Amino acid sequence: MNKYIKTVCAALVLTSAAASAQQTYSGYFLENYTYRFQMNPAFDNKDGFFSIPLLGNMNIAMRGNLHVKDVIYPLNDQTVLFTNPEIPNSAINKFHNVNRLGTNFKMDLLSFGFKAFGGYNTVSIGARVNANTNVPKALFQFLKEGVENKTYDIRNFGIHTDAYAQIALNHSRNISQVPGLRVGGALKFYIGAGNVDAYFDRATLTLGENSWNAVTNGSIYSSVNGMKFKTKERKRYMPDQNGNDVYYDAFDGMDFEFKGLNGFGIGFDLGAEYKWNDFNFSLALLDLGFISWGKTQYASTNGDQTFESDKFIFNANDESDHSFKNEWNNVKDNLDELYQLEVMPELKSRTRALAATLNIGVEYEFPLYRPLHFGFLSSTVIQGRYTWSQARFSANVAPVKWLSATANFEASTYGCGFGWLLNFYTKGFNFFVGMDHTMGKLAKQFVPLNSNASLNFGINIPL
Repeated sequence: MNKYIKTVCAALVLTSAAASAQQTYSGYFLENYTYRFQMNPAFDNKDGFFSIPLLGNMNIAMRGNLHVKDVIYPLNDQTVLFTNPEIPNSAINKFHNVNRLGTNFKMDLLSFGFKAFGGYNTVSIGARVNANTNVPKALFQFLKEGVENKTYDIRNFGIHTDAYAQIALNHSRNISQVPGLRVGGALKFYIGAGNVDAYFDRATLTLGENSWNAVTNGSIYSSVNGMKFKTKERKRYMPDQNGNDVYYDAFDGMDFEFKGLNGFGIGFDLGAEYKWNDFNFSLALLDLGFISWGKTQYASTNGDQTFESDKFIFNANDESDHSFKNEWNNVKDNLDELYQLEVMPELKSRTRALAATLNIGVEYEFPLYRPLHFGFLSSTVIQGRYTWSQARFSANVAPVKWLSATANFEASTYGCGFGWLLNFYTKGFNFFVGMDHTMGKLAKQFVPLNSNASLNFGINIPL
C-alpha cells in the first residue's frame, strides 16, 4: 500500500467511479422491510427476527457527478483517457467545478430484534468502509491542457477514508400520553480500524520559461496502525512554533502493514414518527458521534509553500520525454511533488466526527386502496466538504402479506435516478433485493458508465 494517496488519486481520476451506501433509502416506507429501524430508530417490526450471519443486510452502491464515459473515450479501436491529444479540449466541459467521488460499503455481520421492555429492541453488529473525494475541475484542466494555459488554480482537492466496526443497541416505543407518537433511539459503540484524511487546499501553478512556479497548501493525516510515511531527502528548513529552523523529511508515499485497531468512539441515533389520519410524519438524526483515533502520521506544507518545479511539462509530441502519456504517469507517480509535503512529528491522537444523516419523511396511505402508500423522503448526509443531499418520491405497495414492493424517483446532488426494492416476507424466511439507483450500461470491465448504481440484499429469519 505504498504511495497510497497517490494511487487513490490516480484510481479515482481514471475510473470516476463513486459510491455512497449509507442506507437503502428505497426501503424507508416499505412495509415489512426488516432494516427500517436503521434509517429511523423509531420504526419497529411487527415480529422479532435474527439475521443470517454476514448475509442479513448488505449495501453496495455507486454515486458520483462524474462518470467513466466522461474520462475514457474510444479512439481507433482503442480506449484512451481524456488526456490523449487527439481528444478535443472540449472534453473538459463534461467536468464539474467540483467532481464528487467516493466509495462506501456497509455490511451487517449479525442482527436480531425482539419485543420487550415496553417496546421494540434491536442489536446489530456491523462493518463500515467509507471513502470520499472532491476533485476540482482545474486539476483535470491541468492534466488535459498542460502548457496551453499559463495559470491553474487547483483548490479544495480532498480525500477521506475510514473503516470501523460498530455495535448498535436500539429501542423504540409508543408514547401513550400522545396518541400516534412513537420515539426511538440507538446507542452505538465504534471500533476503528483506520482513517486517512488528505486536504489539498491550494495549488496555484504559473508557467515560467522552463518550469512551474507553485504556491501550495496541503496536509495528510493517517491514523492507521502499521502505516508509515516514506521519506526522501529534500533540503528544506521550516520554522517551528518557537521560530527556530527545523529540518523535515519530504513525504514520499506510504508503507502499510496492518497491525490492529486504532480507534474507539461512541454515537447516537434519534428518531420519531407521528401518525395523523392517513399521514405519517417522521424525523431521524443518525450517527451523532465521533471516533478518537490513536497515533496519527502527519505530513503538511506547513502553510502556504512557494517553489519551482519542472516535473510537469507537457508536450503534444508522443515521442517527447514530456508527452502527455509520460507526464500522466509522472503525475500519478509523483503527485506529492505537486505539493511538496513534509513529514511532521507524529500526533498522539486525533478525534473526528462521523458523517451524520438527517432523514425527514412524509407518508400518505391511499384511502381507496389501503395497501398503497406514497412517500416523500429528504435525506442529507452532513460531512463538511463531502456533504450531499437527496429527495426521493416513492410508491409503496403490499398487495399480499408475503410481498411488498416500492418504486421511487430520486433527485440528488449526484443527479436523478430510479430506485426499487422487492421484499418477500413469511414466517421463518425474509429475503429482499433492490437498488436505490438502477444500474445502467456497463463497460467491458463491468464498471457502470454512469457512476450511479447500487445493490442491497439480505436474508433474515422472522420469528
